[in-house]
Amino acid sequence: MEDLIAKGKKIINSQQNTILSAATLIMVMIAASMVLGLIRQRVLASYFDPESLSLFFAAFRLPDAIFQVLVFGTFSSAFIPVFTRTLKEGEAKAWQLAGKVVSIGLAIFFVAVAVIAIFAPQIYSVIAPGFDAVENEKVAFLARILFVAQGFFVVSYVLTGVLESLRRFLIPALAPIFYNLGIILGTVVLTPRLGLTAPAVGVVVGAFAHFIIQYPLSRKLGFRFTWDFKPDEGVEKIGQLAFPRVIDLAFDQIGKSAELFLASIISQASYTYYTFANSLQLLPVTLFGTSLAKAVLPMLSSAEDNNKFRKILLSAIYQAVFFTLPLAAALIALRIPVVRLVYGTKIFNWASTVQTGTVLSVFAVSIVFQTLMSILVRSFFALHDTKTPVKVSFVGLIILVATDFILVKGFHLGVWSLAAAFALSTLVEAVVLMILINKRIGKIVNLRFIAHTLKIFVASVISGGAMYFMLKIFDKSVWVKRLSFLGGIDATNNFPFEKFVLDTRYTGNLIILTVVTFLAGIIIYTLLSLLFKVDEAKYFLNLTKGIFLKKFPLPIPAKEEEPITSTSDTPSGT
Repeated sequence: MEDLIAKGKKIINSQQNTILSAATLIMVMIAASMVLGLIRQRVLASYFDPESLSLFFAAFRLPDAIFQVLVFGTFSSAFIPVFTRTLKEGEAKAWQLAGKVVSIGLAIFFVAVAVIAIFAPQIYSVIAPGFDAVENEKVAFLARILFVAQGFFVVSYVLTGVLESLRRFLIPALAPIFYNLGIILGTVVLTPRLGLTAPAVGVVVGAFAHFIIQYPLSRKLGFRFTWDFKPDEGVEKIGQLAFPRVIDLAFDQIGKSAELFLASIISQASYTYYTFANSLQLLPVTLFGTSLAKAVLPMLSSAEDNNKFRKILLSAIYQAVFFTLPLAAALIALRIPVVRLVYGTKIFNWASTVQTGTVLSVFAVSIVFQTLMSILVRSFFALHDTKTPVKVSFVGLIILVATDFILVKGFHLGVWSLAAAFALSTLVEAVVLMILINKRIGKIVNLRFIAHTLKIFVASVISGGAMYFMLKIFDKSVWVKRLSFLGGIDATNNFPFEKFVLDTRYTGNLIILTVVTFLAGIIIYTLLSLLFKVDEAKYFLNLTKGIFLKKFPLPIPAKEEEPITSTSDTPSGT
C-alpha cells in the first residue's frame, strides 16, 4: 500500500518535459473529461426538452463572457509566460506574483459581477429577443447562480496556470472531470426538486471541485493566498500582455452574443441544437488543439532561438492537422449516428437529431482551423506578442457577425448557417495567423509544409468517403427506404440485404455500426498516411503500441527532438 501511495505521489508531482509526453497526458485526461461532458449533455437532454435547455444554455452567456474576458483572457496568454520568467528570478517572487493576481482578479470580478447581475434581465432581453419576458427572467435568475461558479474559476485558473508553468499537467487536466461530475450529480439529484435550477447549482458545485482538486498540490509547491491588491512589475507585465487578449476575447463574446441573438429568433430550440453540435465538434478541437497548445506554450516560451522555436511549433502543427482532419471527416460522415447516440432520448426526438446533425456537419469543416488557431495564437503569446492575434480576431469577428446576419436575416436560413459563418471566420483567421507567424519566424509555410498537409487532407477525404459508404451500405434503413445513393440502383430491389445489414433502430446495432465504421475509417486513414510517408502516422502507431505495452513512445524523431531543461536554468524567451 505504501508503495502504491508513493507511486501515486510520484505521478502527481512529476513533470512532463516534451510536447507529446505533456500533450498525451493532457489528451488522456481531457478525453475522460469530455466523455463526462457528453454524459452531462445526455443527462440534460434526458431531463429537459430542447426549448427549456435553450434557456439554461442562454444563461451561460453573461457568466461565460465574464470568465472568458477577465479570467481566461489573462491566464491563456499572459500569466504562464510571466510566471515562468519570474520563477527564474526566484520562487518567492513568483509565488508572490500568483497571490497578487488572485487578489486583484477577485476584486475586478466582484465589481463586474455586481453590475452585470443587477441588470441581467434587461441585458438578456436585448441579446435574446426571441425569448418572452418570463423566459428572460428565468434566464437572468439562472445566470446569477452561475456567476458564483465563475468566482471559483478566478482562483482555480491561477492554480492551473501555476501548475502548467511548472509542467505539472495531470492535476489541471483532472479538474474539468470534477467540474462535469458536479453538473451531472446536481442535475440527477436536484432536478426533481429544483427543476431547471438544478444543473445551475451543479455548475457551482463543479466549479468548487475544479478549484479544490488543484489547491493541495499548488500549496505544496509554494502557492499562498496573499490579500495584496498593489500591482507590482509582474502584475503590470501580465496586464500589458493580457490586455490585447482581453480585447480579443471581448470580440469573441460579441460574436457569441450575436449567435444567441439570431438563434433565439430562428426558434427557441435552435440554441440547444447549436450548443449540442458545438459540444461535439469541440471534442477534437479540445482534445488535440487545447492539449497541444497547453503543452507547447511553456516550451515555446523557453525556446532559446528561432530555430528551436520553429521546430517545436511545426511539430505541434503537424500533429494537430494529422489528428483533427480525419476526425472532422468522421463527424461529417457519422453525424446522425453520433448525435443519436449522444443526445437521442425520448425528449430529444428525430427532428432534433437531424437539426443538430446538420449543424455538426457544418461545424466539422472548421475543426482543423480552430485547432491551428489554438496553437498559432499561443506561438505569438510565447513571443510576448498578444496584439497580433487581437487584430486578426477583429477581422474574424467582422466576418462572423456580418455573415451571421446575412445568412439568417437576409436569406432566412436555419441554425446551421450560424455554424457556416463560424467556419468561414475561423478559416480566415487561421490562414492569416499562419502567414504572419511565417513572416515572423520564417520557414514555416513552404512547399514541404503544403505537400505534407495535402497528403493528410487526401487521406482524410478518402477515409471519410469510405466511412460514409460503409454507413449507408450496412444500415438496414437505407435499403428499406432506398435512401441516398442506393435509391436509383435497380439491382438493389431484389438484393437480400437482411443477411448482412444492421437494424439501427436498436441502440446496440447503432453502436456496433458506428464504432466499426469509425475504426475502419481510421485504419484506412492510417494506412494511406503510411503510404504517403506522413511521419505522424509512425508516431501514431508507436503511441498505440505504447498504450498496449503500457509505455509511451518517443514522440519526435531524433533530428527534431526537443529536450526541455528545468525552468530554473532555462534562458528566457526568444
